[in-house]
Amino acid sequence: MNKKRKTVFVGMSGGVDSSVSAALLKKQGFDVIGVFIKTWHPNFIKCNEEEERRDAMRVAAFLDIPFLTFDLEEVYKKQVADYMISEYKAGRTPNPDVMCNKEVKFGAFMKKSLEMGADYVATGHYAQNIKNNLVKAKDPSKDQVYFLWTLNKKLLSKIIFPVGNLNKTEVRKLASKFKIPVAEKKDSQGICFLGAVDLKDFLKHYIKEKRGKVLNEKGEEIGFHDGAVFHTLGERHGFTITKKKTDSKPFYIIKKDIKKNILYVSNSPENLSQKNNLYKLESLNWINSMPKVNKKYTAQIRYHGEFLNCRIKKLNKNKAEINFEKEILVAAGQSCVFYDKNVCLGGGVIV
Repeated sequence: MNKKRKTVFVGMSGGVDSSVSAALLKKQGFDVIGVFIKTWHPNFIKCNEEEERRDAMRVAAFLDIPFLTFDLEEVYKKQVADYMISEYKAGRTPNPDVMCNKEVKFGAFMKKSLEMGADYVATGHYAQNIKNNLVKAKDPSKDQVYFLWTLNKKLLSKIIFPVGNLNKTEVRKLASKFKIPVAEKKDSQGICFLGAVDLKDFLKHYIKEKRGKVLNEKGEEIGFHDGAVFHTLGERHGFTITKKKTDSKPFYIIKKDIKKNILYVSNSPENLSQKNNLYKLESLNWINSMPKVNKKYTAQIRYHGEFLNCRIKKLNKNKAEINFEKEILVAAGQSCVFYDKNVCLGGGVIV
């Protein structure tokens, strides 16, 4: 890559990873512009956005780089928050972080940066871009490739992930070495930009609660819940079991009936008939080229989830049918992301 006076806009959140990313790029000879992305927050959530923005501004001042703020509130509200709410209303389990990366970070932020003269954009994601291939991060405990499956080769030609080839401990050491003001700051957790908000509490401001039955595998009523739409398969919290023994094992949600507002639960999820090894996908995206039918790949069905052996049985431009080696329980709406060894091929959404 020719780095001679190339301009890179860095998405700076006020955290350690994006701050070290900006510092590394400056040391590598780029003209670095720090950008804080302003997003939508509902008024019932205590927001620390101004505090995060001040931290990002402090780091930019320390690094002696220009600092901008992009107001992407409207995009975030429509493409991430509204999407998440509508998916839950329909009984599906969406991933807001996938949509945030697609529509905000590598959508509106990237588009505006390139229009303003950026040669590249960069973020603090733990992922690697190797010759326009999306590759797992060096640090498996921090790897974020699962959230980035909607990227493509054209976008990757303009994206840099400066910390993807580092362990988190190395990033912390660099932050201290560079004397970055936020070197000791804790990592943020939770939904992309919204932070550590309780998802059900958030949804209940937009979806009316409706008490319903909890049934066991025999169809016996053993408890109640406050709305089937708030729950997802595999969960074992958030509903109340009224008929249980003192030595009763935890109950897991194995099935949802949205129309009747019923949750079905079991305390032996490893033996469930509801598990399946054949699933359909839609909203497909392949980063470089379409994968091969019947070739053995691995797939993840949740962030930091197990890498499951699978084969793609049917495939066209918009839909695919996936055969997993073992039976799994996965909710409609979740992202299924495919890998060929360490390279992310792309993915789709479980139907």
